[in-house]
Amino acid sequence: MSLPHAILTALLEKPSSGLELTRRFDRSIGYFWSATHQQIYRELGKLEQAGYIRALPAPVPARGQKKEYEVLPAGRAELAAWVDTAEDPKPMRSGLLLRMRAAAVVGGTGLRAELERHLALHRRQLDEYLEIETRDFPPERRATEPGRLRHLVLRGGIDLERFWVEWLTHAIGELAAE
Repeated sequence: MSLPHAILTALLEKPSSGLELTRRFDRSIGYFWSATHQQIYRELGKLEQAGYIRALPAPVPARGQKKEYEVLPAGRAELAAWVDTAEDPKPMRSGLLLRMRAAAVVGGTGLRAELERHLALHRRQLDEYLEIETRDFPPERRATEPGRLRHLVLRGGIDLERFWVEWLTHAIGELAAE
C-alpha cells in the first residue's frame, strides 16, 4: 500500500483539508498505515500536480485559508486500478523481535520489562479497537459491502492485537520459568 492510495481513499470517503485529513489519519487509517502530517501535506501537493485531486474553490478567498481537497475522476480511476492489482505480503518488521534476537546473543537485563510494557500497549490497543467495534459497527452497519469491508479491516486489527497479547503473555511466562 502506498500513502497516495491511503489519501485518495480518505478523500473519497470525505473531501477534507490537509489538517482534517491528518486528524482523520490519526483516528482511523493511521491504525494500519501511519504517516506524519508533513508526509500527508507533501503527498497532497503531488496528487494535485498529478491531476488526481483538486483544491475546492473557497467561497470567499482569504489568505491563509485552509484548502479542502476532493478526488478527481483520474484519482478515482488510479485508486480503482490499484485496488485490483495483486500485491504480495510484506515481511514483518519488529524492533521488539529483533531486540529479543540480539538479547540471545549479547544478553540483556531489561527484556522482560520491555515485553511487559508491550503487552500493556497491545492490551490498550485491543480495548480501543473493541470499543470502536461496539460503537461504530452494530450489525446493521455491516449489512452493506462497504460496511463489511470496513469492519473486516477493524477485525484484522483486533485479531492482530489478540495475537500479540497471547504471544507476549506466553513469552513473559517462558522467561519467568527460567
